[in-house]
Amino acid sequence: METINWGIIGCGDVTEKKSGPAFNKVPGSKLVAVMRRDEAKAADYAHRHNVARWYSDAGQLLSYPEINAVYIATPPSSHLEYALAALEKGLPVYVEKPVTRNAAEAQQLADAVQKHNGKLVVAHYRRRVPMFLEVKKLLDKQTIGEVRTVQMRLWQSRKPNLVTQGAPNWRINPEISGGGYFHDLAPHQLDLMLYFFGEPAFYQGFSLNQSGVNEADDHVCGQILFKNNVVFNGSWCFDVAENQNVDTCEIVGTEGKISFSVFGNAVTVETSTGTQNTEFTQPEHIQQPMITSVVGYLRGEEPNPCTIEEAIVLMKIIDTFTTPPIL
Repeated sequence: METINWGIIGCGDVTEKKSGPAFNKVPGSKLVAVMRRDEAKAADYAHRHNVARWYSDAGQLLSYPEINAVYIATPPSSHLEYALAALEKGLPVYVEKPVTRNAAEAQQLADAVQKHNGKLVVAHYRRRVPMFLEVKKLLDKQTIGEVRTVQMRLWQSRKPNLVTQGAPNWRINPEISGGGYFHDLAPHQLDLMLYFFGEPAFYQGFSLNQSGVNEADDHVCGQILFKNNVVFNGSWCFDVAENQNVDTCEIVGTEGKISFSVFGNAVTVETSTGTQNTEFTQPEHIQQPMITSVVGYLRGEEPNPCTIEEAIVLMKIIDTFTTPPIL
């Protein structure tokens, strides 16, 4: 493919700035059509972003002959349906995280990719954000020695300021999102752990609904033992006082510590030689570095930046972490 002509299924909030405009800014890439079930909103998006075609039906978009790749940015409950339809038509797919609601659905995608000899990339875009590339470089250089433990906490009030608080709030409807805010936010964090530390050897966890204000569990605990003997402990709670909001990741090694917020813009390194804090300016369109790699992959210029097989491992961890406790 000389030019990747994209169609977006689900041109909602996430595509307004984080991803959508980047498809026209990456060399060899162009956004040519968008789809949203609300035709008026689809047309409005197309007009504001200078997209030639818009649809209210995904089948029509997938049949538009100018498209040779599809970005799926709907809520997770429809990822499987739309991705299968695209792969059936021979179209490469870039799909939002979480890739599906659970590992079983993700496996269906993997089977379809193999069946159709297709291409699919999962939008774990923090893998290409400069701040996290710097963390990976620090780890690879063993700046803090050999990593021993990772401690992660994400504690937020009932309406986290990390997500769009629109109506209706599909993120706390397990039938749509797969769970609650954990399913929306933790994939960013946990995928980075897999990116940094490799394959897990063991994981366990549990979740519960402490507040009872909706159907979704709001408290999740999990542990991972990686094959390189790094131990991860994670805690997520979405029912704390606003003045107790926390977003921290501490990677502790034999010679120091790296600290950062997955949803922040600074990295702190502490070693025997002192403490260094580095602030980063995030990309205007935070998915643009990842979309650049996706385009490179589809053009045969670089490997897949995040495979469905990697996403299945993540979804298995999420499924395990969100298992009710055995009492």
